[in-house]
Amino acid sequence: MAEGDDLRQMRLAKLEKLRSEGIDPYPKDYHRTHLTAQAIQQFDELAGEDVRIAGRIVSMRILGKATFAHIADGSGRIQIYARKDVLGEEQYDDFRTLDIGDFIGVSGSLFRTKAGEITIETKGYTLLAKSLRPLPEKWHGLVDVEKRYRQRYLDLIANPDVRKIFEVRSAVIEAMRTFMRERGFIEVETPALQPLYGGAAARPFETYHQALDRTLYLRIATELYLKRLIVGGFEKVFEIGKNFRNEGISIKHNPEFTAMESYEAYADYIDVMEMVEQMMAFMARMVFGKEEITYKGQTMRLTPPWRRITMRQAIIEATGIDFRQYPDQQTLSAKMAEAGMKFDPALSRAKLIDHMVSTYVEPKLIEPTFVMDFPVEVSPLAKRKTDEPDLVERFEGYIGGMEIANAFTELNDPIDQRERFVKQLEERAAGDEEAHVMDEDYVIALEHGMPPTGGLGIGIDRLVMVFTDQQSIREVILFPQLRTRREE
Repeated sequence: MAEGDDLRQMRLAKLEKLRSEGIDPYPKDYHRTHLTAQAIQQFDELAGEDVRIAGRIVSMRILGKATFAHIADGSGRIQIYARKDVLGEEQYDDFRTLDIGDFIGVSGSLFRTKAGEITIETKGYTLLAKSLRPLPEKWHGLVDVEKRYRQRYLDLIANPDVRKIFEVRSAVIEAMRTFMRERGFIEVETPALQPLYGGAAARPFETYHQALDRTLYLRIATELYLKRLIVGGFEKVFEIGKNFRNEGISIKHNPEFTAMESYEAYADYIDVMEMVEQMMAFMARMVFGKEEITYKGQTMRLTPPWRRITMRQAIIEATGIDFRQYPDQQTLSAKMAEAGMKFDPALSRAKLIDHMVSTYVEPKLIEPTFVMDFPVEVSPLAKRKTDEPDLVERFEGYIGGMEIANAFTELNDPIDQRERFVKQLEERAAGDEEAHVMDEDYVIALEHGMPPTGGLGIGIDRLVMVFTDQQSIREVILFPQLRTRREE
């Protein structure tokens, strides 16, 4: 029998003993007067008074007739001191049988030890939940990455810094909501199950609706439904929610991810660009009290204005190739091969341009930067530039070598939109599984008229990576998707 199984059997025996003595090891509630942090902060006011706190035992040191332990709750941890002559022999003996990991409620008065640590002298305690499995050894922490992700609850117990990441994540999202509401946006919800997927270039997850007897798709973006709301008369909308893309897993990609999308009538991509700059600085102030973050050892100011560069110029600077001089797949791929680049020769011209950006441009965009003006074939939902119709009014925002925002001046010409959907169907027929599908209902919505609109998408998981200085997206998602273990 493994050591862990041995310990579990011992704890099960303790559980049965408690029940045989009429003690409920899982009572329904416990009313505490203070969090541990509050008890410590208010020590001067509370000294000598009884308090009631509750939490998990995270350490225990038995010294004969006295025992020191620490219990932790969501706000922190505090030391407790149990004495035989205070609790009585029977209750003290029961106290010593508690295990690290058990939840208890403690009542008693606060005092400061000779070593200066604020402590509760235990006058009574209640077992609130018996732990049947041992926790990771606190002095080692939990470093097994596989175990950390699969059993995130152990990770949160053993590694306080991990919990801090998710506290920052919550604060970032709250700051984003505050910013959007203060600018007059209203938060809405659109379908996660869709009869047609759209709004991005990605493969979907499929599901089946029994009552409707039809295949549905988990959304890959919220875009097309949010723009229907602009058609319907809402002028500023946003949604924070999950998207699902049936694609690879990496340190920057998770198939299920959180995004914020917003649409503003009578705005263009320059207006959205300025909004993103202001939003990032606002969130940093709200979360950290300053308009800067540190990522990969480099401190970056988020204060506007950010650097702006066209995609054409960015690729020229990184590779020496001007894609506008190579108007089709054959000439561009030949030039890339001549330059010694490695790529899939079956990629379309749009995919080749995207490959150059992701491989040669993106890693160099460390300081906050906007890359602007994309080729029309890589942006089927964006409005053409008036003076350069082979380009569209689109930007991507980068921090720390990673894309965190994508925005368009939205295409609102239904004739142009239909033609681009048809072009995307041709790309699908040629083998591009991620090309956009035809959405006839969306085109009909546009035919009713949509005002000039600026749209934005922000990947919240990646944004939190940058705000918390994490190099893997799995560190900022509580329960990331993982490959099946062999033993499963």
